[in-house]
Amino acid sequence: MVKPAPHHDNALDIMSNHHDVLVIGAGPAGAAAGYWLAKEGLDVVMVDKKVFPREKTCGDGLTPRAVKQINDMGLGDQLSQFHRYDGLRATAHGKALELHWPTHPMYPQHGYVVRRRELDTMVVRNAVAAGAKLLEGHEALTPVLERGFVRGATVQAKDSETPFDITARYVIVADGANSRFGRSLGTFRTKEWPYGTAIRTYWETPRHDEPWIESALDVKDRQGNPMPGYGWIFPVGDGTVNIGVGLLSTFRDFKSVNTTHLLNEYAHMIADRWEINPDQPTGKATSGRIPMGGSVGPKSGPTYLVVGDAAGSVNPFNGEGIDYAYETARMAAQVLAEAIHNNDPTALQRYQTMIDDEYGQYFKVARLFARIIGRPAIMRELSRVGINSRTLMEWVLRIMANLLRPDEIGPAEAAYKAAAAIVRLAPNA
Repeated sequence: MVKPAPHHDNALDIMSNHHDVLVIGAGPAGAAAGYWLAKEGLDVVMVDKKVFPREKTCGDGLTPRAVKQINDMGLGDQLSQFHRYDGLRATAHGKALELHWPTHPMYPQHGYVVRRRELDTMVVRNAVAAGAKLLEGHEALTPVLERGFVRGATVQAKDSETPFDITARYVIVADGANSRFGRSLGTFRTKEWPYGTAIRTYWETPRHDEPWIESALDVKDRQGNPMPGYGWIFPVGDGTVNIGVGLLSTFRDFKSVNTTHLLNEYAHMIADRWEINPDQPTGKATSGRIPMGGSVGPKSGPTYLVVGDAAGSVNPFNGEGIDYAYETARMAAQVLAEAIHNNDPTALQRYQTMIDDEYGQYFKVARLFARIIGRPAIMRELSRVGINSRTLMEWVLRIMANLLRPDEIGPAEAAYKAAAAIVRLAPNA
C-alpha cells in the first residue's frame, strides 16, 4: 500500500512567502504540474481540499499514454508493482475480441490498473520529493486578485474558520471536473459539446488478475434497450475488479437514465463469466460527471492556466482522462517555466496553441463520433459490424486510444485522416 503523502504543517511558511506558482488541486494534473515545475527549480505550492490517500470515481485503468507520462516522472519502478495488462477485450452481441495495445514508437505496449487512492498518492508524493510543497486538507475558496490579475488564492483548512491567502506569480487551475475555482475565473463548458457520466464500484473475483481490460459495447437498460455508452471491467490484481458504465450526453434520453440501475444490470449481465456476486459489491458505487473533448475554456489568462479535467481534457472516444491530465500539466509547466525564467508573461499565450496542436483536430473528430453513437440504432449496428472484424477493431482501438503513428500511414491513420477531413467542414462539431 502507498503511504499517506507528506503533509506540510508549516502553513505559516507558505503564507508568508510569495511563490512562483500556486497549483489548485493535487490530483493527476496538479501533482504532475507540481513535479515538472519543481524539477525546473521553481517554488511551487499545491493545495488540495482532500487529504491523501483519497478515493476518486474512475475506472483505474492506465493506457500506454498515461504509462509513458508516469515513467517520465521517474515512477516506472513503483508502477511496475501494480497489475499490468496487455490490451483490450471488446465484447458485443455474444462475441469477444482480444486486442493487444498497438505498437507505437513513443508509447509502451502495455497498461496498468491502479486504484486512484494509490496512484494519486504516489504521484503527489513524487512531486513533494522533487521539491514541491503540498498543503492538503485546504480548500481554495476564491482567487486573490491584484489589479485584476490572479495572484493566488484565499484558502481555508477544513478544521479552521480562518481563511488565509497564498500568493504566487502564476496559478495553475487543476481542481477537477467541477472546477469551482476555474468557474470563479470565468471558465465555462461549451454546452453543445458532449459530456459523459460514469459510475463504478468493485467486486471480488478469482479473475482479478486477467491480462485484459474489458469493454462491453452493447450495454442495455432494464428493458433491454441498447445504450450509447460502454461497460468496463478492469482487473485490479488485488482480488477485485473495477466494474463500471459510462454514458454519453449525446443520447436523447440521457438525463432520464438511472446510472445505478444501469450498473446493476451490467453487473448481473457479466456475473457468471466474471465469477462475481452482483448483489455484493465491496463498497457503495460512486459516480461523476465528465466534461470532454476540450469543452471547457478559456484555458489560459494573463497569469493562470487551466489543466486536466478542469479544462475538459478528456477523450470523448473512451472517457480517458488521466493521460491528458498528465500531458496538459506538463505543457503548462513548460510554459510557466519559460515565463518565469525569461521574465516573459506572454509565454502563457503559447499554452492554448500547444493544446490545439496536440488535441484540437483529434477531439473534434471524437466529438462528432460521440454525436453519431448517441443514436442507439447506429451504436448497435456499429458494434455488430466491429465485433465481427478483428482488423476493423484493431484500427478502432488505435484511433480511440489516440495511438496513431506519426511515422507511417496505416489503415487506422488513413481512416482517421478521412474523418478529420470531413470534420473540418463541420464547424460546430
